[in-house]
Amino acid sequence: MRRWLLRGFLIVVVGFVAIQLVPYGRSHANPAVTGEPTWDSPQTRALAVRACFDCHSNETAWPWYTSVAPVSWLTQRHVNEGRAKLNFSTWATSRQETENVDRQISSGAMPPWDYLLLHPDAHLTYEEKAQLISGLGATLGSGG
Repeated sequence: MRRWLLRGFLIVVVGFVAIQLVPYGRSHANPAVTGEPTWDSPQTRALAVRACFDCHSNETAWPWYTSVAPVSWLTQRHVNEGRAKLNFSTWATSRQETENVDRQISSGAMPPWDYLLLHPDAHLTYEEKAQLISGLGATLGSGG
């Protein structure tokens, strides 16, 4: 039994080391900020920075664990998808998907639960969610 546990442990360790060789998820580039929306208030921007900017801007914070697979793969996918749909850093130069932003926040779909596990400061209270939804609505127009 002990031999099987040791073999299992070695397989896990070798597998973990092997997946570190996959190059995806380590391109931690933050492109230039070309223009943000005209925020309705500093509070709205501060809430968006706290809960949204890591995936929905070019100002992503890349902690050390975002370089370790498989977390790096998940993080890279979140950032790529987030920036493609809504990027506060390229507001003036690209199309943004602002439909249902209010529903995404109020339903708890944004920020995603797996993001909140490692970023508890991004967890918004009910009042903060209401303030962010209202502020984004004013900032983004009718699409928010």
